[in-house]
Amino acid sequence: MTIPPQFLDEIRARVALADLVGRSVKLTRRGREHLGLCPFHKEKTPSFTVAEDKGFYHCFGCGAHGSVIDWVMRTENLPFPEAIERLAGLAGLEMPRQSPEERERARRAATLHDVLETACRWFESELAGAGGAEARAYLRDRGLKRGTVERFRLGLAPDGRDRLIRHLKDKDINPELIGQAGLLTGGDDGRDAIDKFRHRLMFPITDRGGRVVAFGGRALGDHPAKYMNSPETALFHKGRMLYGFAQARKAAADAGTVIVAEGYMDVIALAQAGFEHAVAPLGTALTESQLMLLWKLADEPVLCFDGDAAGLRAAMRAVDRALPMLEPGRSLRFAMLPPGEDPDSLIQARGPGAMAQVKAGAVPLIDMLWRAQCEGRRVDTPEKRAGLERDLNQAVARIGNQNVQFHYRSAIREKLRTAFRSTRGGARRHETGRAGRRSDARPGQPQRAAMPEIKPSDPLGAGAKGVNLRAERLLVGLPLVHPPLIERVADRMMEIHLETPGFDEVRRALLDVAATHETLDSEVIHRHLSDHGLVDVVNRIAGERGARLTSPLACFETVDEAERLWQHTFDLHQQQHWDAELAADVAAFADNPSDETWQRLKARQEHKQATEARVTEIDPALASAGERS
Repeated sequence: MTIPPQFLDEIRARVALADLVGRSVKLTRRGREHLGLCPFHKEKTPSFTVAEDKGFYHCFGCGAHGSVIDWVMRTENLPFPEAIERLAGLAGLEMPRQSPEERERARRAATLHDVLETACRWFESELAGAGGAEARAYLRDRGLKRGTVERFRLGLAPDGRDRLIRHLKDKDINPELIGQAGLLTGGDDGRDAIDKFRHRLMFPITDRGGRVVAFGGRALGDHPAKYMNSPETALFHKGRMLYGFAQARKAAADAGTVIVAEGYMDVIALAQAGFEHAVAPLGTALTESQLMLLWKLADEPVLCFDGDAAGLRAAMRAVDRALPMLEPGRSLRFAMLPPGEDPDSLIQARGPGAMAQVKAGAVPLIDMLWRAQCEGRRVDTPEKRAGLERDLNQAVARIGNQNVQFHYRSAIREKLRTAFRSTRGGARRHETGRAGRRSDARPGQPQRAAMPEIKPSDPLGAGAKGVNLRAERLLVGLPLVHPPLIERVADRMMEIHLETPGFDEVRRALLDVAATHETLDSEVIHRHLSDHGLVDVVNRIAGERGARLTSPLACFETVDEAERLWQHTFDLHQQQHWDAELAADVAAFADNPSDETWQRLKARQEHKQATEARVTEIDPALASAGERS
């Protein structure tokens, strides 16, 4: 069967070559490339490279060279059609089923390129001719130099009903092909078709190889549609292309980054000012396919947005789209422009240096996520802080790669602790005034909680349910008895959810009191828990079969010993969930052996192994203390 070129481009854009090769070859990142031992000949010194941004692998020892398609054909001994089917599965694409009509359209695709190239040359000649004075004056007013105009092949669609159509017909081009190229409109109601673009400055849109596939047009007079793009055609899918990609490709490799602006003029102005590594989406928010194209140019593209509320909303849409697609080393940065400015106007008003400063101040994706969630939001109560934590965790949960998600959760926890700690001063002064005194404990002395009167607790029981209950009792009971422990384990306390009724409310209350008080002691904790109606739950945590609080919660002389048991219990508690989640990831990979499901499974296995290693390192005395709880 004939595979449409657009389908092959989509496969190359979606399947990460380095990840695929990395399944069978140990690769080491060196700059923008990956280096490893060649799988096609025996060698001791690595000479095999994978150039992800250029889309090929190459061995300087034996000369092996090819794309992701060649890799699958050679390593899996598959013919071309079967290799494409294999890659389509990895990319989550359905194989195209071509009817005779579709095969005919594919055959004509090369002809459509010729039609569009002919139109582009005519637009260029119209801009340079006598009728192009108005458009040339507009370009001069925008500060564009002749060399820039020629580099981006800007042109003019003159005012008139069918001047381009007549020109193409004079070149013996069939009107049907003119329509398939998206260059005419109308004609279905019995009237003559007219030019799609009239009285507009023309911007050719090219594919990754630099061939013209469509046009964008800016109205030169008053027109409700200031900008207009070609319609979708056999060659043009605006959600899968970026304006300026072909021109920016080499510059992005040299600069190690790529700038994403909003429109045509921004890209052109940036290139003229020395930022040749600039591209733009085609009138829509960034799509998954466009993000994959950007990551072929650079690991951390810089997205430019207006610094006002609308710009922040646009940035957040990009964050939402990117989160599920993040991979180790692959993310986005965000450069917020001064309100009311775009790259074109900023460069004209303040020069390239101002744009360089904006680019240098670009923030990572996690900071933009934090800003978008916190902007204008009050977090002056425990409930509001819990709401912020919930929303951030829900956003982070959308990250598909488990390793990246793990580090995002850690970073978010640290940001929450830092932000909430800023409220401690006022809360501490309030508590000191109400209590009339501070703790008289010596600095560094472990504090034992002054627990309320102990009431009988429910029998702990046996089996898995009893083990889980004992673990959860330790996870909240140890911080209650040893207040300094709360600060030490707060990050991990944020990760867990306790199933025993009331225990999770105590966990959240402990985190809240740690965030709002500089000094933690038994009195402050008890008062906070009482204010939240948690005394009965604390009694259940502290008591055991009607007895007062006993070993192991209160048996440690130092906080360090208590922390070691807490960390051990945490690992055991999490290990129960790892097994179920790992089984789910194994099943997901079996059903859909894609690169994404493989990376998720691999990250889960690594975390499980690390957890098991920590569990086996625990001191036997501490482990037995946990079992007695």
